Amino acid sequence: MMNVKDLTLDSNRPAKAWRTSQALQRLQSAWHRVAPQALFFTVLIAGWEIMAYAAATPLVPNGTAIAGELTDIAFSGFAITEIANTFLRMSLGFMLALAVALPIGILTAVSRFAERFFEPGIILGLTVPGLVWALLCVIWFGVSLASPVIAVALGVLPALVISVNQGVRSLAHELVEMQKVFRLPTGVVLRRIWLPVLYSFIVSGCRVGFSIAWKVIVLVEIFGMSDGVGYQLNAQFSTQNVEGVIAWTLSFWAAMLLVEHGFFQPLERHANRWKKGSAA
Repeated sequence: MMNVKDLTLDSNRPAKAWRTSQALQRLQSAWHRVAPQALFFTVLIAGWEIMAYAAATPLVPNGTAIAGELTDIAFSGFAITEIANTFLRMSLGFMLALAVALPIGILTAVSRFAERFFEPGIILGLTVPGLVWALLCVIWFGVSLASPVIAVALGVLPALVISVNQGVRSLAHELVEMQKVFRLPTGVVLRRIWLPVLYSFIVSGCRVGFSIAWKVIVLVEIFGMSDGVGYQLNAQFSTQNVEGVIAWTLSFWAAMLLVEHGFFQPLERHANRWKKGSAA
């Protein structure tokens, strides 16, 4: 005869099986996300070791030498300080570019005259190399915070303007007509229609712009700063320390990966959550 304890155990079995199944699904999903990246790093390290062994020259150091240099700058805290300096300059320049890109992007989307007026400047900004902005800003502003901030802003601005422009243009014609028919207050239109759409496009533009900002800031720090990752790369290059050049590059690469996975990807998921809801 089955007692109460056996009945309780039987009733708990489906719930336990469901939780086990959910845990396995989460593990499988995490594995599918991590496995390709782990394979990439494995192939990269193996390829570099083969190249270092075949070259047999100090100009192509092996992984042990690079790891030793990377460990020294990381555990001493020196890399953190220099990366923080670089990120501060990048962030300030990026915020300046975003503040300018928002009104220009909106104007070029809603006004044909504004679009034609700003078009030559946007094309110029897209074609001018970051090296030119870096050199000009160092010449104009010298060794000061203005040099990297303005150089980054000039380098990133065109990409952000295009992102904002595309975001405004993506607004469906029906939504604009609905706004006019129902005479919605401007605050409601901005909060409920424009900002959600612009938000997702701005986040996507920021991800692209941040990679551009890194390339510009390094050049500015090489030519006109006394600290930062770019300055350290130049210092290692001047002494022909290839391990140091690679170690500083990898340290900033790791920092950018943290920013990408810890900030931009969650922000992009949050920005695009309304699309999932609308699709459902």
